[in-house]
Amino acid sequence: MRNLFAVVALGGVYSFCMALALLALDAVDVSMTEASVGAGVSTVLLLGTLYLTHSHEAPALKFSAGPLVAALATGALLLYGAWGLPPFGEAVAPIHQHVVPRYLNDVIAETGVPNVVTAVLASYRGYDTLGETSVIFTAGIGVLILLQGRLRENDKEILVGSMHQETIPRVVIKLILPFILLFALYVFYHGESGPGGGFQAGVILAASVILYGLIYGLSAARRVAPMRLLEILIPLGVFIYGAVGVAGLIFGGNYLDYFVLDKNAVHGQERGIFWVETGVFVTVAATMTAIYYAFSGRGR
Repeated sequence: MRNLFAVVALGGVYSFCMALALLALDAVDVSMTEASVGAGVSTVLLLGTLYLTHSHEAPALKFSAGPLVAALATGALLLYGAWGLPPFGEAVAPIHQHVVPRYLNDVIAETGVPNVVTAVLASYRGYDTLGETSVIFTAGIGVLILLQGRLRENDKEILVGSMHQETIPRVVIKLILPFILLFALYVFYHGESGPGGGFQAGVILAASVILYGLIYGLSAARRVAPMRLLEILIPLGVFIYGAVGVAGLIFGGNYLDYFVLDKNAVHGQERGIFWVETGVFVTVAATMTAIYYAFSGRGR
């Protein structure tokens, strides 16, 4: 078991190093996500999984070749697709000749959003981001269904069982939690003109609730963000995103066409991007928090 904890710790260190590498490559948005999800939330969920794991190994299930063949076939297709890609960083790659110049040169005139990443994800690739938000929603619902069952009566001993009795963590979390929440809102509202956006802000907000639960106990976190509220917010974010697309149809445009949302086409883009980012923010924050509740609320 100690070796498993060491592996989880090394995984968190690796994720943090990847965040630094992405930051060095000027991918600040992805770096923030990797630091929050990879080094932060994922480490906590893996520790929760280890807590729920018995010390004795269960009997091996009957071997089935079907899943192994499917996994190998999928991996072979991915390798085949990657083999045809141009070398990493090649200046004459098609994306650098056609797509990237269009984004960099026309993004402000067409969307009014200085942050190219936000404009690409929420406007140029709005359909893709809607699919990603739906995947997060589906994954969250799937995890909640798999982990449903009897909740632990004593929720104070979660992951780090004695931290609710420690004075220093309780005082420190009271001091830094308001700044974490403020930073989450800043990343959300400032995502149009700087690094950030709905996904990053949602993860940071969920991380603040998780940190609060680790220190004060699961019941205290549930009083701050009740599970019933999360069950409403998880699909609400996807609904908000989809409703923006329907609004485009109502006003005479295409689905997820933001130009028709205002008399000024650029202002319509800004308005549409804000609301789809709101949908992503709501779904991500609620899903991450609900998954933490599902892990921490179960016994061995």
